[in-house]
Amino acid sequence: MGVAEALEYVCDLMSNGSKHKKSKKKQFQTVDLKIRMDCDGCELKVHKALVSLSGVKSVEIDRKQQKVTVTGYVEQNKVLKKAKSTGKKAEIWPYVPYNLVAQPYSLQAYDKKAPPGFVRKQDTTTSTATAVLEDPYIAIFSDDNPNACSIM
Repeated sequence: MGVAEALEYVCDLMSNGSKHKKSKKKQFQTVDLKIRMDCDGCELKVHKALVSLSGVKSVEIDRKQQKVTVTGYVEQNKVLKKAKSTGKKAEIWPYVPYNLVAQPYSLQAYDKKAPPGFVRKQDTTTSTATAVLEDPYIAIFSDDNPNACSIM
């Protein structure tokens, strides 16, 4: 816990202690968005909108990757809604680093629009559907299958 978080915690205890009221405190988090930005004007418009949200500590924009990183005591849905209010197409960052993917990449995860070193996040429903198709072939030679082939 940093000094700033400790100070905020103590201030909250002092101010809420007399009220005896539980308040729902937003957690400090990072929200990554993909927002289409073509020029400095677009970037400035998005930056101003997101900085105006309460609880935002910083807004970092990488126009080359079309990525906006918002950190602070914010909710993901509110940040996304505010970004969409600028008139830009915005979505939650749909990519993960290539080195974090269990299998290099499946055809469904490949995205030509992904920044270098990233692949699209996979839904668990698509990965289980491919695993179900492969299971019968794997189970034929499984040690757990009593009817498995026993070629030595």
